[in-house]
Amino acid sequence: MKTAADLSARLGELHERTRETPLFNPVFQLSLDLSRQLESGEMTLEDCAALIAELECTALKSRAERLRSLVTPVTRKENLALLAPGEEDFDAFRARWESPALHAVFTAHPTFLLAPAQSEAIADAASGERAIDDSACVIAEERPAITLPYEHGRAMAAIARAQDARDTIVDRVLGEAERRWPDRWQSLAPLPFRFASWVGYDMDGRTDIKWYHSIGFRLAEKAQRLERYADTLAGVAPDHALLDPLRRAAAFAAQRAADFGGDLTDPEALSAAANRLTDEHPDKLTSLAPIVETLESDAATVSREGAIALRTLAAAMRADGLGMGWVHFRVNASQLHNAIRRRVDPDNTLDLASKGAMAVLRDILAKVEPLRTNFAALAIESSTAIRQFLVMAQILQHIDADVPIRMLVAECEQPSTVLAALYFARLFGIEDEVDVSPLFETETALEHGGRFLDALCAEPAYQSYARQRGRICIQTGFSDAGRFVGQIPASLAIERLQGRMADAMAANGLADVAALIFNTHGEGMGRGAHPGGFADRLAWPLSPWARRRFARAGIALEPEASFQGGDGYLFFATPELALATLSRIAQLRPGDTDPDVEPDPFYRRTDLSLDFYRAVRSHQRDHLESRTYARAVTAFGLGLLNTTGSRVSRRQGDLSSDREMSLRQIRAIPHNAILQQLGYPVNIISGIGSAAEGSYEDIAALLQESERGRQVMRLVRASNALASIKTVAAYGELFNSAYWASRPYRGTEPHLASACETLAEYLTGDDRNGVFRRLTSRLRVDALKLHRLFALLPDEAPLEGREEIRRTIGALQALRLALLQHMFLKAVSIPAFSRANDIDRDDVLEMVFTLRVDEALAQMRRAYPTSFPQLSDFSVAEPSDYPDGAGEGYTQIGRDYIDPIEAAQALNLRIGTAIANLFGAHG
Repeated sequence: MKTAADLSARLGELHERTRETPLFNPVFQLSLDLSRQLESGEMTLEDCAALIAELECTALKSRAERLRSLVTPVTRKENLALLAPGEEDFDAFRARWESPALHAVFTAHPTFLLAPAQSEAIADAASGERAIDDSACVIAEERPAITLPYEHGRAMAAIARAQDARDTIVDRVLGEAERRWPDRWQSLAPLPFRFASWVGYDMDGRTDIKWYHSIGFRLAEKAQRLERYADTLAGVAPDHALLDPLRRAAAFAAQRAADFGGDLTDPEALSAAANRLTDEHPDKLTSLAPIVETLESDAATVSREGAIALRTLAAAMRADGLGMGWVHFRVNASQLHNAIRRRVDPDNTLDLASKGAMAVLRDILAKVEPLRTNFAALAIESSTAIRQFLVMAQILQHIDADVPIRMLVAECEQPSTVLAALYFARLFGIEDEVDVSPLFETETALEHGGRFLDALCAEPAYQSYARQRGRICIQTGFSDAGRFVGQIPASLAIERLQGRMADAMAANGLADVAALIFNTHGEGMGRGAHPGGFADRLAWPLSPWARRRFARAGIALEPEASFQGGDGYLFFATPELALATLSRIAQLRPGDTDPDVEPDPFYRRTDLSLDFYRAVRSHQRDHLESRTYARAVTAFGLGLLNTTGSRVSRRQGDLSSDREMSLRQIRAIPHNAILQQLGYPVNIISGIGSAAEGSYEDIAALLQESERGRQVMRLVRASNALASIKTVAAYGELFNSAYWASRPYRGTEPHLASACETLAEYLTGDDRNGVFRRLTSRLRVDALKLHRLFALLPDEAPLEGREEIRRTIGALQALRLALLQHMFLKAVSIPAFSRANDIDRDDVLEMVFTLRVDEALAQMRRAYPTSFPQLSDFSVAEPSDYPDGAGEGYTQIGRDYIDPIEAAQALNLRIGTAIANLFGAHG
């Protein structure tokens, strides 16, 4: 088998054998065929690499096809034509274009799976009308180190292209307005999109971001945006009087960014940097208001083209302010609790969830007087949460006074946390410029979120604050929610929470302020991204039902969504994709709805839909609480995954704890990514079939009649189209002692007899084979019920090329399983070595089995070094005949055992990238 076509053909032959023997596993059998070739020398690791490269190409082209299909059409001409307004009057036109269709947030979630060259190749291939060809196939010879500056640079590049696309849309809107209303068009202030980022400002779960890094990032963004404003203005009016002040302000901001780019732990260094920023200076621009006013005034005196261009620039300045976009800071609720206790409960005796705590917080909120702060106060502050408020105060005072700042609070489960945030905002004089936004994503938060919002909206202090800001902000999270309750129940629970928000606002007289809902979802199906196109993508996290709840209450809705990390930035990787993405959103208007539409039966037939939701959620919870599921998901640790972000993917643990790693040690994105790599997205598919048991016809009829129900099933079918329970089972066979004992039984592979015997003996007491068998049995029973439900429902959006994609995934999985067998065999063949640093040979074997390969290699190379100090390294006069050997060290052990393990793991990680591309996203 030398080509991908050979692998696919062989896999097809093996699939036929399942008719004879239902327990036969084609994926594992193909891996055994490949393993025998590899161990006999008939195939080399270089041959494996060639096969992987061919399959990688197929996966990259699939990723490009999927990207294009989501945003099509992609040409500039088509998108500008589709943006042509309808027959509405001027007031309706103004209302449509002066409020953002979407706030788009560029986050640094760890989805930087693709190397930059691969991202560019995929984006370029997806950006045109030509057939996607091998130009999309780029092998990442070397992946960049994914650091916070790397993530920030990628985010800013994506935002820059989004800004250019928005300018194109604004130019189109103004041109149409000028044509239709020549006497009124200059009163328009288009704002079709707002952009924001939390890259460099998110402190939740991180200790590597220093406060001065955030200041430095904000100053660098200011410099970049001012330079872009100046470049745009120079293209319109090369001699404009504002060019020089814009360029000087950009240079000043860049110098200050350099000041805050180094280590400022030394008081003297910080003082110098702070004074240069805070001192009065003619180039220290902190507001664009006078510049916007000048541009709009000048627009009234120039040609039509010049006026449109100047007003387009003014619209960009209104949208972004003195930065590449708005910024979101993020802290954890526990950090806020620790900070507020210093003020109200130094002895730690007050329950912050109690009515007594609320009374105390009301009292201090009423009495608090704003305090002045400076950079010295910031430098000596030990509380993470308070430091965030102090940083925001300095940004608003010395960098950008116009643009408000979002304060996202993770794991926020009680109203007192929000009041604590309001207290600090008021204490530091920034209450009128900070939007506090609780995050709902844990099971507890989603379950009790309605009562939380009822209580919060009833607080007079919060009502006053909401009216002052003009909006109430919340954030919903689909990653952790999908991990802990399943993606389908999570989405339905979030939808219900959104409806409860509308009710709470209306009941407490807050219909006069806007509701900003930030739905934080990724690009993977398991993290809230519906694969059915942009209509489904936008409606899945903010359904028409939820939108109608706000519309009927008379509450303005401001939708916000995330584009997460490398996967999310692909939508903005070229000018064509950026324009296509924003054009789809502008067409769909995810905050709009018809309040008088006929109710969806999914919400009327709660006797069925609520029971269905609860049954799926219960099934998912059973998996989560099951040691079987946890042990299977963590069997290989994180070794199937590439490093995809600067934030660590798991909490630290010792070697013994890694053998029993908890799901809670793995963050949500790696958890979803592991499910992809094992071949079955449990948190999407599982429980749907079981929930329909006993009422198949009734549930099928409801799902078919309901748009929401059909949307649910489109997601389930899309995920199931890529899923394979046989693949999950195949991974378990790696730990089957009987397999290893039987493999050389008939004398077919005598050269492996010793290694197989060692593996068989070592794995006799291992539980992983049994764990995988129990899990696949549960998945299979549920899948039988799911297919019974599928049989009653039409497939509305069948996956194009489904069998080819499944065969490609199967071939990649078989190659990986062969490589893992190769690694296992090499690991047990290394001679035993002495214990050192409390680690012995068995520990190293376990490192290999859990794919902690870098650690295992370090221990092996410690035990078997290939280089030693030489006599010639020393200038010693006295001669020596010893040592009398060649002094080659353990070169042969390194060459025959250690190096192949390293090479095989590198190929394993390339396979992981290819599988993720076929699923359409990392995690």
